[in-house]
Amino acid sequence: MKKLHLVLGFTSALALSACGGSETTTTTTNTVVTDNYTGMDAPTDANMADNALMTDAAATPGQTFANEVGASNHYEVEAGKLAQEKAQEQKFKDFGKMMVEQHNASTEKLKAAAAKASPAIAPNPALTAEQETNLAALRSAEGAAFDALYKTQQVAAHEKALTTVKAYAASGEVAELKTFAGDAVKVVEAHLAKIKGL
Repeated sequence: MKKLHLVLGFTSALALSACGGSETTTTTTNTVVTDNYTGMDAPTDANMADNALMTDAAATPGQTFANEVGASNHYEVEAGKLAQEKAQEQKFKDFGKMMVEQHNASTEKLKAAAAKASPAIAPNPALTAEQETNLAALRSAEGAAFDALYKTQQVAAHEKALTTVKAYAASGEVAELKTFAGDAVKVVEAHLAKIKGL
């Protein structure tokens, strides 16, 4: 209500000054809004993600590739940690351990390749909404349901990663990242074959 009175008071002052004849009146108003989002929607993580996407829209293809691989590695490490902790079958625990080790190694190789680019690229490993949702689902799954979900997610994630690295290896414009992508193809193919066989 206070805001409404201030606006009405300001409007009345403007109306009166407009009727004042030939004199010119200048009014300066500084408004500070301290609303704790009562009665309106607060900014959400989705809105913040949209902002990140807008920034990404201007990124070069090399930066976009580095960000996608960085996020993929980050997701694989986090999912692998969950598998080591929650998987019912040892084979999924072991695969999760391998994912943590090999995707941490992939992250280091990616950073090294990106740093050699001219200009240098810094991968942004921020997870996508899909990756966040997948991790949340893994956190809430238990027992055999966890194992089945983990396998399904790993197959899908590695298929997507394989498409990404193959495409960049074929037509990427940053030589260092193109080499990284070519090497990564073999590793991702091996991971995909392994998880499909579990």
